[in-house]
Order: sequence, then structure tokens, then C-alpha cells
Amino acid sequence: MMTKVWQDIKKGNFAPVYLIVGEESYFIDETIMRLKTALSAQDEAEVMTFDLNEQPIDYVIDEADTIPFFTERKLIIAKNASFLKATEKGKEKIEHDVKRLENWLNNPTDTAVTVFIAPYEKLDERKKMTKLMKEKCVVLLAETPQNNDLNVWIQNEAQKHGKAISDNAIGKLLEMVGPNMLQLQMEIEKMALYLGEELEMTIDLVEDLVAKTLEHDAFKMLNAYLEHNQEEALKIYHDLLRQKEEPIKLVGLLASNIRTMNHIFYLQKKGYHQQQIAKQLKIHPYRVQIISGQRNRPSEQRLLQALYSLADVDLQLKTTGGNRERHLELFLMKKL
Repeated sequence: MMTKVWQDIKKGNFAPVYLIVGEESYFIDETIMRLKTALSAQDEAEVMTFDLNEQPIDYVIDEADTIPFFTERKLIIAKNASFLKATEKGKEKIEHDVKRLENWLNNPTDTAVTVFIAPYEKLDERKKMTKLMKEKCVVLLAETPQNNDLNVWIQNEAQKHGKAISDNAIGKLLEMVGPNMLQLQMEIEKMALYLGEELEMTIDLVEDLVAKTLEHDAFKMLNAYLEHNQEEALKIYHDLLRQKEEPIKLVGLLASNIRTMNHIFYLQKKGYHQQQIAKQLKIHPYRVQIISGQRNRPSEQRLLQALYSLADVDLQLKTTGGNRERHLELFLMKKL
């Protein structure tokens, strides 16, 4: 659906109103960029942006109904369409005249392309306005592709730069960056520039060039610890300390990873497959794949023991002074 809409935009076949739903910022940014490019094919695009957390919907409608001065159509971007999601009564940041919006949607102006962005996992389907917008707008889902589709997307991104990327390199790239498409896109572009005339993006290139995230380093540190590789765990820890990371934050990340591991192993034992586990735990399937594919899987008892020990470290960090770095260091040095 996303590709079909992009093709229509490229041909100049614009809908008067779009609704983008989802949390994947790559698709949101890419759609806006494609609209700007297509609209400025004849003239410089006239773009107006509104934040519906701060401004009423009236501003958007008034702007859409105002004829543009210099272009055939202007682009109006309405961010944070929070009136489409479930909110507690009285907790809304701003009052929106949804009745006026309802009337306008039945006859939107053809001199503007209006894009409503709802960067949320799901909308409140019980609301009349949600149903109406889905009926009257061209709806695009901004969701991260799953497993194989994400691999294909990475290959296509590499091909755009005239490069090839091996399956191993894709696996390592996803392990280091996670399923963040904007970040993946930037890392692929960086590797392509570095390669120059060379064609192959290898696993070694990924390890050398791709920026490691804190989450990735914390996960590696935990795996090294669980595999009794104290030297590697301490090396990663000391690197993170040199980057001014706080021990208490690292304790939280380690504990979170252990809890996720425990939940994944438990659901696997219950017979859930990877997609079901990802949905149940609300995490990306690739993370489930990485954890469930571990060769030396720690026992539930070892994971719980590590979690209790980390709780002690957390308490020490919050109640004692002195050498704060030492508490987590001692945890990493002790074998379970």
C-alpha cells in the first residue's frame, strides 16, 4: 500500500487528504519528502506545518481553505493528531472542533494536500472521527517491516548506492542498530561513501563503521557475563564508563534485558512462535530472533539469580557513596 501511494505521488496523482498512522518515523519522513518533491516539480513547494498538540484543528482547516499565492497546491502537515487515539476525559492538551473537521472532510479543498500524522501504535477505533478519517483519507501505515521484508529493504537501500550487502552483514547491522529504519538508512549511506569504488558491504565493515547504540553494548555486556566471559564484560563496561554512561542506567538496561530473555524463553516453552512472542511482549521480532537463537541459553534460575544480584547493585548505588562504578564492576566479576 505504501509503495502504491508513493508511485501515485510521483506521477502527480495527489489525494486531497492523507492520514499516516504508526511509529516508524522513516516512512513518515519519506512520505513528506516525496510529497514535497512531487509538488515542487513545477513550482517551489509552499509548506505549512501545525502541531495539533499545541494548535487547534481550525488552524489547519483555515490554511487549507486559503488559496495559495504562488503554487497550484500547497502542502499542509498536521502533526500529532491525538484526537484519534484514546485519551482520558479532561486530559486532552487542546480542544478540537471535530464537528468542523467532519464537515470539511466531506468536501476538502483541491488547492491543498493535507497530511495528518498520528504517530501512535494504534488509534481508538470506537471514535466516529477515526472511522470517518479512515473512510475519507488515503491511509498509510508507518510500520517497520518484519524480518524478511526488513532484510529486503536493507538490500534495496544498499543497491540504491550501487552496493551489495551479505546476509551476515545484514544480521550484524540489525543487531547493532536495531529495527530503526532512519538510523539504518544513515548507516548504509555512510558505509557506501566509505567504500568508494568497492562494491561489497561486509560484516567486518559493519563492525568497524556502524555506531554502536547503548542498548547494543548493554546486551553484549550481559551476554558476555552470562557466558562467563568476565574479561569481555568488563571491557565493554569500562568503555561505557569512559563514554560517561551512568552505572545506575546500565543496571536498569541489564535488568530489562534479563526480564525480556526470561519472558521469551518462557513463552517459547509454552509453544509460542517468534511473531506471537513479539506481539505479546510488544518488542520487534528481530530482537526475539536474536535472543531465542542463542546457543548457550542460560537457565531460568541463573537469570533470576542475576536479576536479584542486580537489584542489590541498584540498592547500593542509590544508598551508598564512594566509588559508584565499583558496585556493578564487582557484579560483572562474580561468576553465577
